[in-house]
Amino acid sequence: MIRHTVVSGVGMVPFAKPGSSAPYFEMGADAVRRALADAGVDYRKVQQAYVGYVYGDSTCGQRALYPVGMTGIPIINVNNNCSTGSTALFLARQAVESGAAECVLALGFEQMKPGALGSYFNDRPTPFEPFDQVCDELVGQTEIPMAIRYFGGAGMAHMEKYGTKAETFAKIRAKASRHAANNPVALFRKEVSVEEVMASPVLMGPLTRLMACPPTCGAAAAIICSEAFAKANGLDHRVKIAAQAMTTDTPSTFEARNMMQLVGSDMARAAGDLVYAAAGIGPEDVDVVELHDCFATNELLSYEALRLAPEGGGEKMVADGDNTYGGRVVTNPSGGLLSKGHPLGATGLAQCTELVQQLRGQADARQVAGARIALQHNLGLGGACVVTLYQV
Repeated sequence: MIRHTVVSGVGMVPFAKPGSSAPYFEMGADAVRRALADAGVDYRKVQQAYVGYVYGDSTCGQRALYPVGMTGIPIINVNNNCSTGSTALFLARQAVESGAAECVLALGFEQMKPGALGSYFNDRPTPFEPFDQVCDELVGQTEIPMAIRYFGGAGMAHMEKYGTKAETFAKIRAKASRHAANNPVALFRKEVSVEEVMASPVLMGPLTRLMACPPTCGAAAAIICSEAFAKANGLDHRVKIAAQAMTTDTPSTFEARNMMQLVGSDMARAAGDLVYAAAGIGPEDVDVVELHDCFATNELLSYEALRLAPEGGGEKMVADGDNTYGGRVVTNPSGGLLSKGHPLGATGLAQCTELVQQLRGQADARQVAGARIALQHNLGLGGACVVTLYQV
């Protein structure tokens, strides 16, 4: 028999700028309480918890969960760079689907500092050494922060190969701001125009400051159950995880000698293909997507990697308005990482929260009409990519 896995409850706290949020453990506990209330389940019924964060000491998961309840359950702390939240979700789903547990919590949070991402462990080799070596060879050695070099270089590679215009990336950023204007938990809710995006300070290549996601603090959580458990306990079981896949880098990441591959386009394509095949659903069937738009350039690359647009067809998708309301597939109705914010450990579970609300018809002014199939894409360099397909 097929053991269906459902998302019975979701919750997240409003995202905030560094220095303006509660401590990580308060945000985490708050998100969990919201998810439990949404599911209508007591924490004592939760049998395992997977807790994701990137910047924090060991057992921060316990610090966040103990105020909710000290029930003695396994609490597993997870770190997988920017795909950390979805990795916690992947493990929770796997535990339920395997029969190891009936009701599992996935939690992600991050308390970040201002400024660009960086390593806290400068007394040892970084895992990005092989990535930096290829990046240096392809775009040159500079003092520009790592993530900007990677995704700015990837945007330049797309422009060189397909003739993509910088304004196309600006249109993606402007779209994100329009979507976030209707999201009460987004960090940035002010609409910005294409002209404003283009006029903001240049970071590298086509990237301007407004095309980069901001450092953010926040938390989000999901209650993952077997369908049988949800029905037996009167929980919401409408939203099923139809398929899910996690991939890591293959030799092409480095051997392709292309910045688009270096930032994970092959990982994303492989994960997406696995999910489509497992669910028997194609990209043309997807109604709404939350994808990893850490930079506006990566949103366009992800359209093509996830086969929402043909290779080189991302610019046409943007020009035709097929990435927003009234188009073929609404991407990042939450405002995405660009406007909602990117608290690394929480991002994947914030994406899950948005898509569950969309499929339930609970997204208020952001609602995608008639949404029944939703796709989630969460990417971490170094690397890992998690793609999840939800269905009602």
